Amino acid sequence: MKIYLFSLLFLPFTLIGQQSVEWLNDLEFDFGLVEYAESEETKFSFKNISSDTILIDNVRTTCGCTAPDWDLEPIPPGETRDIRIVFDGNKVGYFRKKIKVFFSNQRKGDTLYVEGEVE
Repeated sequence: MKIYLFSLLFLPFTLIGQQSVEWLNDLEFDFGLVEYAESEETKFSFKNISSDTILIDNVRTTCGCTAPDWDLEPIPPGETRDIRIVFDGNKVGYFRKKIKVFFSNQRKGDTLYVEGEVE
């Protein structure tokens, strides 16, 4: 009885926390030196490792100088996709920007970073 009750209480939390994607590259990207007023871009690739089709619900950045672009189509199990990040170097100095990616079957977003120095 105790084991059954424990399973009922904690099973939903373990299912919610399961990872549905595998990132195929580092979660941080260094642009190095970026020319002032120039744009740079990179891609973060991932694979759907769940048994369900998923969607990218949202991609949030910490400022307007970092713009995400992603596919709105459903992602079947085993498929790979990219999230493109464009950084506009409109302010001189070091930068480190956080990007949060939210998938349809995950409560907590995955965190990506881009960094570099605008000169």
